[in-house]
Amino acid sequence: MLSTLSDIAVIVLPVFGMVAVGYLAAKVKLVSERASDGLAEFVFSLAVPALIFKTLSESSLPEAQPWGYWISYFAGAFFAFGLAMLAARKVFGRSPQEAVIHGFAAGQANTVFVGVPLILKAYGPEGAVPLFLLIAIHLPVMLVAATVLMEGSAGFSRATAMKLVKALALNPILIGIYAGALGRVLGIQATGIPKQMVDLIAAAATPCALISLGLSLKRYGMSGGDLAPSALISGLKLLVHPAAVYALTLLFPMPAVWAGVAVLFAAMPSGINGYLLAQRYGIGVGASTSAVSMSTGLAVFTVALWLYVLGVG
Repeated sequence: MLSTLSDIAVIVLPVFGMVAVGYLAAKVKLVSERASDGLAEFVFSLAVPALIFKTLSESSLPEAQPWGYWISYFAGAFFAFGLAMLAARKVFGRSPQEAVIHGFAAGQANTVFVGVPLILKAYGPEGAVPLFLLIAIHLPVMLVAATVLMEGSAGFSRATAMKLVKALALNPILIGIYAGALGRVLGIQATGIPKQMVDLIAAAATPCALISLGLSLKRYGMSGGDLAPSALISGLKLLVHPAAVYALTLLFPMPAVWAGVAVLFAAMPSGINGYLLAQRYGIGVGASTSAVSMSTGLAVFTVALWLYVLGVG
């Protein structure tokens, strides 16, 4: 038992320790907000896409669609999404649009800044393909669902649809995924000096992502007026979502690593995209901001719990 807990700590503590380093660096003003923005942009636009391209172009992709994998993850995600919306309306008396923000925060995981470093540390290269395939589908599905629900009252206009398509088409993470998958299918891999350059950029993805998350948590902080909704969103995100996915992975056949990646992916804290969506519509900003900070802090313990359940460590 103690050995298992020690092994789990070796996975969890370095990851969240790096987040704490970023937070403290911002707290003592060692790093400015302008540098924080630049680091986040580097991670999202260059480092993580390079890591994804490197991994997928050098890995074996599944010959058949893993439908059980997709169903297990997204059924759990929309279950949490729906519960958060229902609670926002019935418990907290929020508007239909703000309820969508709550639902999105409960169902959309922090994949880039926490998911990639932690899941790769837990499962190594074997977990890379299911992880990056899920990232490829996760953002478009969740963002389209949230946008359609937000725009539903006024009708989903062609202009909104075009903006969404453009945002997804130019998303650096998705470009890295598609380029990596295409390179694998065509047998194209970086070699020589280009490979060394890609490897160097990819190696920076994990530490920079974690430091960047810590910097952003210091900036966004907690919103005192929305702690109750944030606590509920965090509970749904960290416990209910992964529990639902875990139950479904027992029903649908898939490799153990794929099941574990799906559960850990679901167990990640609320993603910063919930805050960005709230900012875009000017509603639910307090709850989404607090949910990001609160769920990230609590994830230190809940991720350890799920690693124990999955027998990783």
